[in-house]
Amino acid sequence: MKIIDVECLILDRSFPFVRVYTDEGIVGIGECFRRQPTVIKALVEDLLKPALVGKDPIDTAMRFDEMESAVNGYEMGGAVWCAISGLDIALWDIKGKALGQPIANLLGGMKRDKIRMYASSMRRDMTPLEEGRRAASFVEQGYSGYKLHSAIPGAMDDGRDYTVATVTEVRRAVGDDIDILVDVNGAYSVHHAMEIGKALESLGVFHFEEPRPHYDLDGLAAIADALDIPIASGEMIYTQYEYRDLILRGKVDIIQPDIVKAPGFTEFEKIAALCRAFGKPITVHNTQPILSTVAHLHFCAAYADIVPYSQEYNIEPISIRDEISVLKEPLQVIDGYLAVPTGPGLGVELDEDAIKQLAAR
Repeated sequence: MKIIDVECLILDRSFPFVRVYTDEGIVGIGECFRRQPTVIKALVEDLLKPALVGKDPIDTAMRFDEMESAVNGYEMGGAVWCAISGLDIALWDIKGKALGQPIANLLGGMKRDKIRMYASSMRRDMTPLEEGRRAASFVEQGYSGYKLHSAIPGAMDDGRDYTVATVTEVRRAVGDDIDILVDVNGAYSVHHAMEIGKALESLGVFHFEEPRPHYDLDGLAAIADALDIPIASGEMIYTQYEYRDLILRGKVDIIQPDIVKAPGFTEFEKIAALCRAFGKPITVHNTQPILSTVAHLHFCAAYADIVPYSQEYNIEPISIRDEISVLKEPLQVIDGYLAVPTGPGLGVELDEDAIKQLAAR
């Protein structure tokens, strides 16, 4: 089998989806991180496509190395890894389809057939009372966890931060048996993060995400040492080497790779090996609820031993899910769980009419 073509479609002006075509008629599909989609498209079609055409898609490790070399991934980073991520997902999709196996089986076996999700709120414009009511409404739908994004991103210790008041209201609304997760996107100083973290501990918060930016490894380590609450981080880094440093120097408790940033299943396997060796659990970062979510489901199903907690599901309106679904059979959260697709590869199909409509916008 040989790769004969590669394309990147930008859906609804925001969402880069890739397709890898083969001479045997098997087409692999993948999704890239959504920021700077025109940059991603250029990287995929101008730089990465020539490294893939004419090659065997089944040898995913070799193709990964060739893509990295074609764009100097370790030198350029960032958008390069995001572009590779979608293509790596698509190559694994081809491999699964060719072998008649779901990707979870290729990763070591489907250890579970459904994954528990938590409701991830991206809004920052609600009062504490409004957020509490919203959290309660999702608990009523069957979710057993709720994440709020609080503080003021890009600021430090901003006086408009109502994190503690909001968590207090959410806890009052959902009761003591629901997990509350708090993500502040690195908006605190070390000393203020310790102060807020102690308040969150008293409120039974499940994890405290990015109290300092990902690059402040010493700050993260100081906070992790000072608090009992688990510190989570990892959504803003890409390679196994950065995760190694996050574990050893940052001393965070929960690792959060995102498969459309940390480039695909090939790099995820390496990150998983690190986490297993150092006894660190993974909770994937996941704000794109289509192919990114499907890819994460396969990973979580295969690596059940190091993915023990509920996983992130974006509850905000997403056009390609909620307005025009790009999946022939949309994902359905039922009683707080998503089923792992059992078909070959990713196990899902794109709706070509929806793709055409969204790509034409």
